[in-house]
Amino acid sequence: MSTGGGSKAIVAALSANLGIALIKFIAFAVTGSSSMLAEGVHSVVDSGNQGLLLRGGAKARQAADKDHPFGYGRERFVYAFLVALMLFSLGGLFALYEGVEKIREPHHLDSPIVAVVVLLVAICLEGYSLRTAVHESRPHKGDDSWVGFIRHAKVPELPAVLLEDVAALTGLVLALLGVGLAEVTGDPVWDGVGTCAIGVLLLAVAVVLMVETKSLLVGESAAPVQVSAIERALVGDGVDRVIHLRTMHLGPEELLVGAKLAMPAGTPLAEVAGAIDAAEARVRDAVPTARVIYLEPDLDRPS
Repeated sequence: MSTGGGSKAIVAALSANLGIALIKFIAFAVTGSSSMLAEGVHSVVDSGNQGLLLRGGAKARQAADKDHPFGYGRERFVYAFLVALMLFSLGGLFALYEGVEKIREPHHLDSPIVAVVVLLVAICLEGYSLRTAVHESRPHKGDDSWVGFIRHAKVPELPAVLLEDVAALTGLVLALLGVGLAEVTGDPVWDGVGTCAIGVLLLAVAVVLMVETKSLLVGESAAPVQVSAIERALVGDGVDRVIHLRTMHLGPEELLVGAKLAMPAGTPLAEVAGAIDAAEARVRDAVPTARVIYLEPDLDRPS
């Protein structure tokens, strides 16, 4: 996977989640806390999600072939969408089910102090994972806000890991509140309430991921700043203006560019070919991710 895929953030999240899942399930076995069970399943799902993201990166590196002439770059979008589906179904829905069951049939925790210690350790590990994801995302975020980065990022792995880590940390705090309130008030229903809150949180994060990744799957254009740079690069050396321009992401770091260019009437064919080649070279220099370029020369007719 390219560095743009945030593989370091994915591996850090995977390592943290595997360790966290183990200690959460041990804590559930000791305490019987439904919040701990929901959080354990959440960590297992997150670990599977990171595995899917790594698999998507590996699939995307396959060379183009006869059946897929534009390559396999969109595999990363597909696997990111699968991550959102897993987070929704195996994470959010399971947590809601467990929470409702605990509210309907509450029972006291056996060793709440164990649950609290485990949750605090998990918060530290998740904090490390989130710190790594933030560090990996900053070069891609630029001047955009974090919300804007989640909405506009073309690299699907980093928003997925960021949202997972934020959801995991928030979920741990909710689980800590549920266990704490259950112990302080003597009412185990609070453990179920905390579990339901975790489920709602995971469902919300999953929906955001689904919406953003679906947009990438359908086919998003280049960022406005890239479109402007491409348009500027096309004009000059025999190209009068851009009649129309279309761009689409074939993968996070691969753009398809198609444009119709207005050229002076009577230009000899050899000069037309030279001007098209020069325009293509300028585009590649201006926007290196523009790797597949199709340019059509035309006369500058009135609209």
